[in-house]
Amino acid sequence: MKKIILSLVVVTTLSLTSCKKEAESTEPVEAAAEASADANTFKVDATKSSIEWVGTKPAGKHNGTISLSAGELSLNNGKVESGKFTIDMNSITVLDLKAGDGKEDLEGHLKGLGKEEDADHFFNTKKFPEGTFEITSVETVDAKTTVNGNLTLKGITKPVSFPASIAVDGNNLTLSSESFKINRTLWGVNYASKSIFDNLKDKFVDDEIELKVTVTATK
Repeated sequence: MKKIILSLVVVTTLSLTSCKKEAESTEPVEAAAEASADANTFKVDATKSSIEWVGTKPAGKHNGTISLSAGELSLNNGKVESGKFTIDMNSITVLDLKAGDGKEDLEGHLKGLGKEEDADHFFNTKKFPEGTFEITSVETVDAKTTVNGNLTLKGITKPVSFPASIAVDGNNLTLSSESFKINRTLWGVNYASKSIFDNLKDKFVDDEIELKVTVTATK
């Protein structure tokens, strides 16, 4: 009952607050990298690939995973030349709550499966069931590798970069990122954002989401 009351308070607060200017990213979106003719293609193993996420707010945090449904990486002379992943937004899972104790409610809210007027609070998976990430370049400087690419969520594409390690073992390729953060409001995920809405006080959700990407692919 307390959780229901708190949710109602947050929703009511949002409806009464004035909206600030939408978040903007001035970074340009670059064209996706293309593989050379002699590159080897590694297909993503969806059963071994996922994105871990952590969302925070003043009262605590939640964490979970999102699965990849497909994708491939192109390798040439031991270096990744290009790659694209498809993100299954309907696979959003909350790990820190138990079934029957808010888990299903939060997962439904993140997916936008409740009331129609609330569908766009987070990821609106009915309208946008998939996201994508396309690599634009992979750079290694002083033994540190950075993956640059375009992340598309809710039909909005923005550039994202993250540090990662890439390992090749025979027919297997693994790409593992370090933890990195993105500003969710750049993709129109505005629910309870104090940079978008006024007068939320402590009833806000932090704009930054922490992510960690693990991709396993086979030739």
